[in-house]
Amino acid sequence: MKLHEYQAKQLLSNFGVRVPKGEMVVSSDDALAVAARLGGRVVVKAQIHAGGRGKGGGVKVVADSDEAAQAAERILGMTLITPQTGPDGTTVRRLLVEEGLDIERELYLGCLIDRESKRETLIASASGGMSIEEVAKDTPELIHRETIDPAQGLMEFQARRLALALGLTGPEIRLAAEVMIFVWRAFREIDASLIEINPLVVTKQGAVIALDAKISLDENAMFRHTKLAELRDFEEEEELEIQASEFSLNYIRLDGNIGCMVNGAGLAMATMDIIKLAGGEPANFLDVGGGANAEQIENAFRILISDRNVKAVLINIFGGILRCDVLATGVVSAVRKLNVEVPVVIRMEGTNVKEGKEILDASGLSFFTADAMDDAAEHVVGLVKSV
Repeated sequence: MKLHEYQAKQLLSNFGVRVPKGEMVVSSDDALAVAARLGGRVVVKAQIHAGGRGKGGGVKVVADSDEAAQAAERILGMTLITPQTGPDGTTVRRLLVEEGLDIERELYLGCLIDRESKRETLIASASGGMSIEEVAKDTPELIHRETIDPAQGLMEFQARRLALALGLTGPEIRLAAEVMIFVWRAFREIDASLIEINPLVVTKQGAVIALDAKISLDENAMFRHTKLAELRDFEEEEELEIQASEFSLNYIRLDGNIGCMVNGAGLAMATMDIIKLAGGEPANFLDVGGGANAEQIENAFRILISDRNVKAVLINIFGGILRCDVLATGVVSAVRKLNVEVPVVIRMEGTNVKEGKEILDASGLSFFTADAMDDAAEHVVGLVKSV
């Protein structure tokens, strides 16, 4: 679950991280009033769940409150297109108006789970304000890491060592190390999957401040954080993804035309890969999970075909907890009830696969079945190309 910048900064502030003074607004009148309270020289920032807002025209530095109101008028309601929004962009409905700072240096700081070490890890770079992916690709030597022992937590010497690696000196080392410790504590206590401060700035006055902030929360832990769950902004999410979450389905919409239904994230990735190898494009990532029932299968199917770009559906299931006969029953019910008109290719193996195939055969519906993943992919791609 992604948070807006203003929400992320409020959370980090609660843990001791220093952030610029500012307020979220939804109108130009509010922007004028907040800018006046902050002294006039402010930054007006679009609040959407995507980076690259400045390049897309969603961030304006202004000299006084009147300019702040004018900037707010221009940005509110605009369709902001960035590399992370896709070509359709996102409508701006909220702004953050915050004080301007005298910046001396820009740094990068992130906290995440490193998949190789399977531990929490702090990542820092002296190249703040840039995409960390670009830094990793072009100048990997500028990225510094500290892996955190789960029994001991982040140690002060690790934070200081990271601050020194960034080239900080004097009191800046202590201040930056404090921020790192605060960020790690926040990461652990709110069950975040990512906290990113880019840039973390050192001001000309020697302060260390989170100029921008991004937090993603682990949705699997939301039962422990009911207040944080209330921060979810449904307007920033795809309607079909919202519907999927209501039925405990993992769905992400993509740009292709072959709908995918699988059980298990690894199988989902493999299915999308093999579709592309066969010359097709997946329309989505849809994981029904290991324990899906016939009702969830039906809801998953409804979500799949709600995407008008879908020209065919590939169902790739390994029957374990989700038995093949349960899958077949759900698919037959969904196709009949929803009057599915696109072709459906099914590849299933595992528990009760024989019974599942019998249910499909007895349905009288025109399913295409395959025994191997590559056969299924080639078949569904061929069907799409023949439409």
